[in-house]
Amino acid sequence: MDIEKRLQELRDRLSYIQDIFGSRENANVMLLESKLMEFLQREIELPVTEQVRQLASLEELFTFLETKLERELTPMNRVRIVRHSHRICLKDILENVYDNYTEIGGQDDCNIDPSMLIARAYITRRTGKKVHHQPVMVIGQEKGHGQEFRNGGSVKPWGNAKALHYMKVAETENIPIHTYVFTPGAYPVEDYPGAAQQIAKNLYEMAGLRVPVVSVFSEGGSGGAEAIGLGDTRLMLSHGYYSVISPEGAAAIEGRLRGGMRAEPALIEKCARQLKMTALDNQVMGFIDRVVQEPALGARPEHYDFFRKLRREVVGATDEIVLNVRGMKLLRSVALRRLKSEDIYVRWTLGSKAKDRLVWNRYQKFRKLAQDAYIDKRSFGDRISDWGSEMFTSLYSYFRYDLFGRHQRKVTQLAEDVQAEVQVVVGRSQRYWNRIRAKLPTRKFKQDEAAKSELTSLSSWDESRGQGAEWSYVSPQAREDRSVSCPNASTHGCLDQWAPDLFGEWAGVCSFCGHHFSMEYQWYLYNVFDPGTIREINGQVEAKNPLGFEGLDQKLEQAKKKMGHKSGCMTFEARIDGISVMVAMHMAGFRGGSVGAAEGEKFIRAMEVARKRQLPFLAYVHGTAGIRIQEGVNGVVQMPRCTMAVRRYIESGGLYLVLYDTNSYAGPVASFLGCSPYQFAVRSANIGFAGPGVIKETTGLDIPPDYHRAYRALSRGHIQGIWDRREIRSNLHQALMTMGGRNLYYR
Repeated sequence: MDIEKRLQELRDRLSYIQDIFGSRENANVMLLESKLMEFLQREIELPVTEQVRQLASLEELFTFLETKLERELTPMNRVRIVRHSHRICLKDILENVYDNYTEIGGQDDCNIDPSMLIARAYITRRTGKKVHHQPVMVIGQEKGHGQEFRNGGSVKPWGNAKALHYMKVAETENIPIHTYVFTPGAYPVEDYPGAAQQIAKNLYEMAGLRVPVVSVFSEGGSGGAEAIGLGDTRLMLSHGYYSVISPEGAAAIEGRLRGGMRAEPALIEKCARQLKMTALDNQVMGFIDRVVQEPALGARPEHYDFFRKLRREVVGATDEIVLNVRGMKLLRSVALRRLKSEDIYVRWTLGSKAKDRLVWNRYQKFRKLAQDAYIDKRSFGDRISDWGSEMFTSLYSYFRYDLFGRHQRKVTQLAEDVQAEVQVVVGRSQRYWNRIRAKLPTRKFKQDEAAKSELTSLSSWDESRGQGAEWSYVSPQAREDRSVSCPNASTHGCLDQWAPDLFGEWAGVCSFCGHHFSMEYQWYLYNVFDPGTIREINGQVEAKNPLGFEGLDQKLEQAKKKMGHKSGCMTFEARIDGISVMVAMHMAGFRGGSVGAAEGEKFIRAMEVARKRQLPFLAYVHGTAGIRIQEGVNGVVQMPRCTMAVRRYIESGGLYLVLYDTNSYAGPVASFLGCSPYQFAVRSANIGFAGPGVIKETTGLDIPPDYHRAYRALSRGHIQGIWDRREIRSNLHQALMTMGGRNLYYR
């Protein structure tokens, strides 16, 4: 019986190895297969003692060759390891790493989203004769071992909402959070609250969590990973991967595959290698703090030594986070670094000052990421000048807004209180005098209703105003002598329109149904902002190819030449009806408006300037296809980096507005754009987490043509309004005067 059990284990090990190495021929795998088959054929003929001896020899051969195969693993082999049903899952970790736990928020298939598992757990530590039970909130994607209802760890919006809810519970209880990332990516549905919107909300709230967060990565797929992966310390299992996109998805994009076509295995292997997605790659680039070594060919449920190692790592990481923000830490910090021992007790609860330092350290950590993934062509003199200008701005902001402004506000508030008290005293006399004045033959001034409603209602387009209207910039499409058919002609009966009228006087808006045709980003530059007030900043920050991805250098050069810009984001200061505003414009013409390290850095720098100068901030999205996949994790980390900058700006009292146009998808919408409290869209815009092709590929579902339309985003609360292109200027001015932002220079 023991022999049969051991033989079955060898069969399982061989099957696992064959799954990992796929169809590619490997001499060591073939040797294992032949040796096992040879033993099975001769097993009956051999006496029991000889069976035991040869079986032991065969087990040693398996162990030896597994160690040898470990050194031959390619990035794609590692991807197959983390996807395998024998891979450890979160429940295995709960059973073997934590001393006790209770699953909350649902269980197994009786769960709002079985892909997201949450547990209140304890870690028991002994120091001498004393026992400490330290509570922790464990949150992570659960793939299980082939459990189909888990959806492969692909979490739906309500699963991420559940995770955020219990993160806030942990913050209230002042206990650490351990998150485990086991997901190929989020499930791309836009039902309420919407995939992109919920991930953006998770990132925004995690940026400010006032408890330690340790994140452990096994399979980190793009935005789905970021929904719970923003940690103070980020660990990664040695066979895991962390990437902007799956190798198959990258191969489909690079191979320009359409209509369900499959990429060649060689192209998939190549993309997996170029994306630099392995644990070692991510550690070298600084996106992961430490790598947790696994057994040969990956950790499986029977590897109990690995669970002990993982326990030491997560406990030690939590200890280090706490000691880094709290006093009385010197000796214990040294001991932790040298001994990595659980016997050194660290209390995991934090005081208010330690919590402030924790949030600041988190911001600083992510602010430093991906600094080598873009080009900054400023000369030494320019850098010194910019540094001096920044220092002057900081000092001016401190004295003008913080020091003097604080006293000015106190005086103003005191005057308002005194005025209110006086008003009560003179109220009766004032009413009596008004009655007398009403009887006197005085001239009555007619109230200007237009002025009264200017700040209380959105402007509406008057068709008569279009006649003879002169825009500062007219689209080049207006020079074409042709007729244009509206895409709504079959349903709305729109007639063909002459291009010079449509793209000139009518600003690309169908005069029959109001459909908005795409317009160049220059139209907005010169027709929305006050003439001559646009002043670009950070123009020297340039997109580059940090991973050496094949073909990207040529594509970037073509985009730079075509657009006249060095990246897909233009940051500038301008005025709208005399009000200064900082703007980040994402341009669809530059590689689809994709966001990489350069675009993220420019966005953050502009946000920091706006915060110091107390300017309102507008993100105008002329179009974005998401994160630039060829930059790998350098692009993905822009999601938490930019979101943390947004949170810092909003908490300082700034007004952050987002305006979507054309097509806006994926990472940016699911992070620093989607977390704004004031989001609007130009009519006919598309907004969502994933495009129709990606949804079809990942879910097999055919979505309706209007699935991503702006009015759908409005109905589920993602955006707060839909604007006519011709009214953007007046609507933005109204928004600046009426929405948010307590610390703005004009308030």
